[in-house]
Amino acid sequence: MIFYDSEKAAPNPRRVRIFAAEKGMELPRQEVALFRGEHRGDAYRAVNPLGQTPALKLDDGTVITESVAICRYLEALHPDPPLFGEGAAGTALVEMWTRRVELLLGWPARMVWVHTHPLTAPLVPHQYTEFGESNRPLYAQGLALCDAALAETPFIAGERFGMADIVLLTTIDFGVFIGLSLPEEMAYLNDWHRRVSARSSASA
Repeated sequence: MIFYDSEKAAPNPRRVRIFAAEKGMELPRQEVALFRGEHRGDAYRAVNPLGQTPALKLDDGTVITESVAICRYLEALHPDPPLFGEGAAGTALVEMWTRRVELLLGWPARMVWVHTHPLTAPLVPHQYTEFGESNRPLYAQGLALCDAALAETPFIAGERFGMADIVLLTTIDFGVFIGLSLPEEMAYLNDWHRRVSARSSASA
């Protein structure tokens, strides 16, 4: 098994690293340097034709891409602790919040990153700055939704830390990296962020 990883700040590979750390798993790792363009080279495109990280190559040659899909595979191998929820309602809530975070926070953050950040300028054909900036208030709305939810439960999908928290943590930290701040007045979200950032897995 080989885990194709990339730079520390990249949120999607980090999801898998945190997930594996929560499971106590060590994945054989090969780094793909995004800012050197290694993901666009023939060698890596033979692994993932989309040229995206992360990817997990199994011993039989099967390649799994997309961070949540990789984590579901790891969950099937090592079900404890359960990070995709327990019971019908628990698993549905984890799925619901994972998708909400991806759509309401992850997508706006990506648009800000692609279309406004100087580091991505050499990597995209054209930056549509006005469009990128228009995603900042959408990101703020997503944060507010999460803050309201965390007023009711200690973790985003309920009483236990899970995959949705991993996706939220990596998204918020990536947001901070690209200049999307976490407002101080969102007390519940800030408290949650401090608690999950203190987990040993968060440094993976």
